[in-house]
Amino acid sequence: MTARLYDLSSSWTFPNSQQEVWDVIADPNMAWPDWWPGCTLAKPLERAPHTGTSAADTLLATTATLNFKASLGYTLSVSYHPTLVDSPNEILFDAGGDLEGEGRVVLSTIDNGQTQMNIEWRVRPTSRWMTFLSPIASPAFTFAHAALMRRGEQGLKDYLARKTA
Repeated sequence: MTARLYDLSSSWTFPNSQQEVWDVIADPNMAWPDWWPGCTLAKPLERAPHTGTSAADTLLATTATLNFKASLGYTLSVSYHPTLVDSPNEILFDAGGDLEGEGRVVLSTIDNGQTQMNIEWRVRPTSRWMTFLSPIASPAFTFAHAALMRRGEQGLKDYLARKTA
């Protein structure tokens, strides 16, 4: 049975500058657990040897595996490996683990210097149980994803507010 392909998107808006948001989401040390409720490091960061010294070079050499606790009670372990970094505008990445596919995060400055972050996922579940249940449970999985993303957005808003206060 081929797993269902999920095309998922979210749009977050922050009162912070594009650079302030970028510095947190594109941190080569992947400190997402510091601000995303229900997110933990699944294992230490993997960093391939690299010759560059910029944050973008370090980020491109990094693979992070994070656990995300869904509102429905299950936990997904997803690895992120950036494949393109265009600071401070865009990150493309490959996803592996419980979800395989690709993602894209695009930042842009909107009204009054606010930042909009558009997030796109194109992934398939790899676990047997999710693949098996997808034909009937895809609305529940999509709901759980949306709830997880709302928690991430609020966590990042709160983190940025504390950081800039």
